[in-house]
Amino acid sequence: MAEEHAFVVDDVVLRRGDTTVLDRVALRVPLGRCTALVGRSGSGKSTLLRVLTRLAEPDTGAVYYRGVPVAEWDVLELRRRVQLVAQNPALLAGTVAEEVTVGAGGLGEERIAELLTRVGLDAGLAGRETAALSGGEAQRLALARSLALEPDVLLLDEPTAALDSESATAIENAVLSLVRSGVTVLLVSHATEQVRRLADHAAVLVAGRVAADGPPGELTYLEETA
Repeated sequence: MAEEHAFVVDDVVLRRGDTTVLDRVALRVPLGRCTALVGRSGSGKSTLLRVLTRLAEPDTGAVYYRGVPVAEWDVLELRRRVQLVAQNPALLAGTVAEEVTVGAGGLGEERIAELLTRVGLDAGLAGRETAALSGGEAQRLALARSLALEPDVLLLDEPTAALDSESATAIENAVLSLVRSGVTVLLVSHATEQVRRLADHAAVLVAGRVAADGPPGELTYLEETA
């Protein structure tokens, strides 16, 4: 299995009852790049992210991470290396600093400030209660919490949905910075222009199938998913 790919998905099928949610999905996620999954609601995008982190198991097909079947990875190690940031992340009651250290532990003030700055948050927010954050701030905090674990891959599920333009821009800038630093990003988005700004490659899911894939600027199919 080629090492230039973080993930390789081969003919994955996942069914729920009589419904085929993923239908022979094939996907390559290059290391150190941003790849986008595009499609309408219910097309299987979020389910595929869950398959990659073994939160859902396919009925048939194979998924490889760094050339090794995901079933052979210790699941906790896999999820440390591959962080899934949900569309509506759940934050614990407490301060911003406490949230950043969930799962990581032992982080000093300087490291916490660095992580907050990396996602476009003011380091001065460290002592604020998470309940007082705006939607955009909460989304960026969830991203910082994931980065505290120093993952190789970030799976971002509609990270700017329902955010104002300023917050969305801050998230996009953080994603671009992360990719430049070598982090692999798999981005789920329904925003065509965002995909073109951020992604090197895009795959369009329609009813659980990859209907098209290629450079975002060359995929006219993207317009049909907006």
